[in-house]
Amino acid sequence: MYLLGTDIGTQGTKTVLVDEKGIVLAEASREYDVITPKPNWAEQWPEVWVKAVFETVKEVVEKANVPKKQIAGIAISGLYGGSGVPVDRNMQPLRPCLIWMDRRAVKETEWVKKNVPKEQIFSITGNYVDSYFGFTKIMWIRNNEPEIWKKIYKFVTPKDYVIYKMTNQLVIDYSSAGNLGGVFDIRKLTWSKEMCDVLGIPIEYLPERIVKSSDVVGKISKEASELCGLLEGTPVVAGGIDAPVAQLSAGALQEGEHVAMVGTSTCWGTVHDGSKLAFGLVSYPYVVYDTERIYTFGGSATTGALARWFKEQFAESETVVGERMGVSAYQLLDQEVKSIPAGSDGIIVLPYFMGERSPIWDPNARGVIFGVTLYHKRAHIYKAFMEAGAYALRHNIEAGLNAGLKLNDECWIVGGVARSSVWVQIFADVTGFKMRQVASLVEAPFGDAFLAGLGTGVIDKPERIKEWVKYKEPVEPRSENKKVYDRYYQIYLQLYERTKDLMEAL
Repeated sequence: MYLLGTDIGTQGTKTVLVDEKGIVLAEASREYDVITPKPNWAEQWPEVWVKAVFETVKEVVEKANVPKKQIAGIAISGLYGGSGVPVDRNMQPLRPCLIWMDRRAVKETEWVKKNVPKEQIFSITGNYVDSYFGFTKIMWIRNNEPEIWKKIYKFVTPKDYVIYKMTNQLVIDYSSAGNLGGVFDIRKLTWSKEMCDVLGIPIEYLPERIVKSSDVVGKISKEASELCGLLEGTPVVAGGIDAPVAQLSAGALQEGEHVAMVGTSTCWGTVHDGSKLAFGLVSYPYVVYDTERIYTFGGSATTGALARWFKEQFAESETVVGERMGVSAYQLLDQEVKSIPAGSDGIIVLPYFMGERSPIWDPNARGVIFGVTLYHKRAHIYKAFMEAGAYALRHNIEAGLNAGLKLNDECWIVGGVARSSVWVQIFADVTGFKMRQVASLVEAPFGDAFLAGLGTGVIDKPERIKEWVKYKEPVEPRSENKKVYDRYYQIYLQLYERTKDLMEAL
């Protein structure tokens, strides 16, 4: 039997088809853009995702050329959709989805901080408040778009909107529900009437059917079958938020195992029993053992996005040469930074180019390039961008350790950034943890395919993921570089503390 996994990302969707042993037989992807009508605003219309999912599924099925009746099922993960898509009773979108990257709900966040005791919201949900969370974005829509608010039937996450388009079934999985923050009871695993009342969010606006990530939630409809190329009746499995599904794709199941998913942004996470919840990080049910284990993660808003911004603004020559040579501009930039020493000869970057998530939770935070002199070249600044991503990862790991979370000395790393051996070495040197790359580099869609196997009975238990995953040799931290980075990291922390008031004023 064969299994399909699809991940709806912020800037693109990817689908893979694997066999029962987890061998990837075909993959396809589509890219798209985020709508940014104002600084710190980020939206997407859901039809972009539907089109990308249907097209990539169809392409993969055609490429693999396996008998369609031997495709056991498909599971879908997705970006954290913030507010979710507000839909009317006909399931028509009323406005674009305010995705995780959107930071406009500043007033709503301040209102919660002033009016809801920290202990109340944290004890019920396992999370605090920030404009990152979906519940503050929902409050923003209520406060600013009353005409839309009146017409809302439900808020639907990105991947659950696509699942509805495939199956006509409306569901939400535990990880997606928990990631809304504010309104989900992490102990009782259901919507919190108490918090909905306090925050002024009607509980009926939230999907009633909360399921496990490996539950079969519906079957491909006749209409969807014609668009995505799967047989009518093919089982569709719930999936989850992309970060924990990528965590699963690296083989993480037990306490102490931790994974850095480093793509457009960074999500570093670990799995535990929930007895220690880290204030300042994000916690919600894990995508396997949904009712027994908690996934806690810290997220930096920009990592790969910084590299992409640098490439688009300052690396035109590498882009042109790369196209001529058939290599990526990023590979050429990697070569350029190899001669730059640890610490970029005194440049430190604060990577807060889209505000920042954990552990500082500051939508007013801004990017800073600090310490530049006439001596420095472009490559110094690019390396400092890479180091900034690693400092942000270290900041989140330290928040987990300070909360008492147990972590192994090896961190598994997945995502597009993990393709850069130069950057992986920087992550090891800055954090002091061994970094072990997952050989396949497929990440979330691979985890989805595994969930599809669990849900359809092709795979008998979660532990089988260990047989699917192949690792490269760990990249060891270099002690000389670690000493340099320890010093620079302290300046990195102080730089934010000393500029945050100015950032707010700006």
